[in-house]
Amino acid sequence: MISILILTRNEQQDLPGCLESVSWSDDVHVYDSLSTDNTVAIATAAGATVTTREFDNWAAHQNWGLRNIRFKYPWVFYIDADERVTPALRDAMQAAVRNPGNSQAFRVQRRDFFLGTWLRHVQTTSLYIRLFRPDSVRYERLVNPVTLVEGPAGQVDGYLDHFPFSKGMTHWLQRHNSYSSLEAQQIMDNRRSQERFSLRRAFFERDFSKRRFHQKELFYRLPARPLVKFLLLYLGKRGFLDGHAGLTYAILQSIYEYMIVLKTRELERR
Repeated sequence: MISILILTRNEQQDLPGCLESVSWSDDVHVYDSLSTDNTVAIATAAGATVTTREFDNWAAHQNWGLRNIRFKYPWVFYIDADERVTPALRDAMQAAVRNPGNSQAFRVQRRDFFLGTWLRHVQTTSLYIRLFRPDSVRYERLVNPVTLVEGPAGQVDGYLDHFPFSKGMTHWLQRHNSYSSLEAQQIMDNRRSQERFSLRRAFFERDFSKRRFHQKELFYRLPARPLVKFLLLYLGKRGFLDGHAGLTYAILQSIYEYMIVLKTRELERR
């Protein structure tokens, strides 16, 4: 009833656990970005259908996958290799697609784990569009893409478990170094090609994608943005309730934000 889409790039460590958590589906697709390790061999051995494409940016890559991969079922669940579907989420998704009503997509609640702790509070959001009809969804932005749904979106129970530090701190820092470059480029692209920033539209624009653009621009224009990010996560979102893991994660996110600030300034000087 549900097809599975897993995006991979050198995921030989995490992919087996991910595949096991979605083994209830008979239509699993591994969408690989030219891995140089055993990722493709692991996927093939597990019976998954493998599609390869060179990665360019997140939105373009994901949009290509939704438009070109031939899924067996009308509903697709998107998951990363470092994520796991819990049994409760599996059951809730299967029930949702049996009776979706007018929903074209469903949000799922994700639990991020760090230092053995569920980061219950320190996340900006725990809800993500992951179960959808592929012809009703598209992505925007070079990195951390926005999921745009043509039609209503519901929500399912259960948890999607996420282990972003499964490959260690060095891998997390390297990945976010890459992400920060794309974020800086996205900021510059927005300022060159999009409409001028409007504070009013950041709060009252009815179109979601346009409102989010102005909200992002508002955040990008804040002074001391890395400090604001830390205070938002640690105090505003009550990340202190997550203990040492919450404090460390909030600091890491503020460092990531500072990397974006520095790289944006560098691009502006150019």
